[in-house]
Amino acid sequence: MDVSIVIPVYNEEESIQELTDWIVRVCSSRIISFEIIYVDDGSSDSSWDIIQSMGEKNQAVKGVRFRRNYGKAAALHTGFAKASGDVVITMDSDLQDSPDEIPELMKMIRKDGYDLVSGWKKKRYDPFVKRFTSKFYNRTARWSSGINLHDFNCGLKAYRLEVVKSIEIFGEMHRYIPILAKEAGFRKIGEKVVEHHARKYGITKYGLDRFIKGYLDLLTIGFISRFGKSPMHLFGSLGSLMFLIGFAMAGYLGIRKLVFVYHHFKAPLVTTSPFFFIALTVMVIGSFLFLTGFLGELINRNSSERNSYLVKDRVNL
Repeated sequence: MDVSIVIPVYNEEESIQELTDWIVRVCSSRIISFEIIYVDDGSSDSSWDIIQSMGEKNQAVKGVRFRRNYGKAAALHTGFAKASGDVVITMDSDLQDSPDEIPELMKMIRKDGYDLVSGWKKKRYDPFVKRFTSKFYNRTARWSSGINLHDFNCGLKAYRLEVVKSIEIFGEMHRYIPILAKEAGFRKIGEKVVEHHARKYGITKYGLDRFIKGYLDLLTIGFISRFGKSPMHLFGSLGSLMFLIGFAMAGYLGIRKLVFVYHHFKAPLVTTSPFFFIALTVMVIGSFLFLTGFLGELINRNSSERNSYLVKDRVNL
């Protein structure tokens, strides 16, 4: 099969039939073998009934339905597990992403050799809040990851099948799939300017909470990618440093006390100095950080994925 098209759905009953007809028209005109995998993320409208009806008429239309709303990352993860095409393309179900981009995206994966191609909605028709938060996070993600993409969170993306089978997305991590792919060893990541349409039906599902979630997700990805296999390297280093700083402050107070006593001066009580309590607090925090790293290492050593590595090629094995 040439392409699997994974589409998360959440209360989009007005658009999915029109989107399906559009995809079928594009793929049929280019003689592209395809499957459309709809993942109904707990819709409360008639979206699933429409998906079922389309599946009965066209075997290329497939669907999975969640019992409740789990989020876009869960929907994409499930769709990736079901995909079998050489190229996997994701798009939103609200008709803002154009299926006319499918042939060119496939070409960039198959002929140009990209592992992942992310769409860039250069001209957007989204609300101001969504545009503002996207610009902020895209700049932050470019700076922290070294991946030169303008739109990390664009729903329209193309992947080599191996990529989607090698990464795991959860929580709200769908915003940073290119970073996950890079950390998994897929370095050839490209970008394509794509057509973006104004929303035709319904209202956007995004709110102000994406501002906080996006920031926390970026921190999570940065931590996991650098210290997921060795948490002691972070917590142990910080804990040791803080403990030594606190110990040095306490040592200074002790030496000063001895100097006063040696010269027969009235020595102030060590506990009357604010440095004593600061030093004690820093040493306690350092000890807790070190113990956190130690516990993280114990958990990691007992994880079933502690020696899970992606293999690219084999010879005689």
